[in-house]
Amino acid sequence: MQQTKYNPAIVWWLSSGVVLILAMVIIGGITRLTGSGLSIVEWNVISGTLPPLNEQAWLAAFEKYKQFPEYQKLNYSMDLAGFKNIFWWEYVHRLLGRIIGLVFIVPFLYFFSKKQLTGWLFKRLLFILLLGMSQGLMGWVMVKSGLSDNPHVSHYRLAAHLLLALSLIGVILWTIADLTMAKRRYVPGNLAIVSKIVLAVIVIQIVLGAFVAGLKAGFSFNTYPLMEGEFFPAYLKGELTLLNFLDNGVTVQFIHRWVAIVVLLSVIYLWYVSRSAKLFHKPKQLAHLLLITILVQVGVGIATLVLAVPVPLGVLHQVVAVALFSVAVLLVHQLSGKAGLEQV
Repeated sequence: MQQTKYNPAIVWWLSSGVVLILAMVIIGGITRLTGSGLSIVEWNVISGTLPPLNEQAWLAAFEKYKQFPEYQKLNYSMDLAGFKNIFWWEYVHRLLGRIIGLVFIVPFLYFFSKKQLTGWLFKRLLFILLLGMSQGLMGWVMVKSGLSDNPHVSHYRLAAHLLLALSLIGVILWTIADLTMAKRRYVPGNLAIVSKIVLAVIVIQIVLGAFVAGLKAGFSFNTYPLMEGEFFPAYLKGELTLLNFLDNGVTVQFIHRWVAIVVLLSVIYLWYVSRSAKLFHKPKQLAHLLLITILVQVGVGIATLVLAVPVPLGVLHQVVAVALFSVAVLLVHQLSGKAGLEQV
C-alpha cells in the first residue's frame, strides 16, 4: 500500500467550511424563529451584498416589503424600527452565504493552480461546489414560497434547504475523514449496516424537525409525553388522509416525538453492539460520542417543546441535531472502510 500525501492546509480549509456552514444553520434557525426570513424580498447576488446605508435606502427597502402579504396580513402594524430588526437577521444569513462561497472558491482556485487537487479529491470538491450552489438557489426558492398569498415558507422547501446544508456538511466531513483517518482492517458486516440505518433514521428525524419548524408545530401541544393528556389528539382522527397528514402541524409534531424514541433506541443498540465488536479506538470513541449526543438532543428537544420553543433552545436543538448527524457520518465512514488517502 502506498499513501498519498495531501497538504494539511486543505484539511484546515475544509474544516473552516464546516464551521461556517454550522454558523449558517445557527443564523438560519434564528432567522426562522424571529420571523425574519421574508424581510428581504429580492435576490440580488452582487448588489444585495450591502445593506441599506441611509434613511432613504431603508425606507425604500421597507416599501418593497410592504408590497407582500407578510406585511399586509401579519405585520401591518410594523414600523421602520421593527422592520430593521427582522431585516438584519436575514441580511446576515445571506451575507454569510456569500462569505462561504468566497471561502470555498478562492482557496479552491489556489490549490488547483498549485496542482494539489487531483483525482478523486478534485471530483469531490467539484461536487461540493455544486451542492453549495444548489443550497443558495434553494434558499431563494424557499423564500419565494412565502412571497405569495399565503405568507408562510413551504415546510417542504425548508426541509430541502436544511437537507442541502446537511449534505454539504456530510460530504465535507467525509472528505476530511478520507484525508486524515486511516482505513479500517475489519468491521463486522452487520455493524456497518446498523450504522447506516442509524444515520438514515437521524436524517428522517431532522427532516421531520424541519417540517415541525415550517408548520410552527412546536407551539401546538407543549406537554410531554402525552399531548394534553392524550396519546394522539382525538379531534384529528377523522380529518387525516395519506395525502394531508404531513401538512398538519399536530400530526407532524406527534410523528417527530416518537421517531425521536426510535432514533434513541437505534443509537443505544449501535453503541451496545459496538462495545463487544473488534473495532479500533476511533470508531468506539465515535459510538460513545453518538450516544452522548442523542441523550443531550432528546433532553434539549423535550425542554424546547414544554417551554414553547424559546429562541435559544430552538437554535440549540438544531445545532445538536447537526452534531448528531456529523458524528453518525464519521462513524459510518469508519465502519465502511472507504478512505481516499490509500491507493494500491
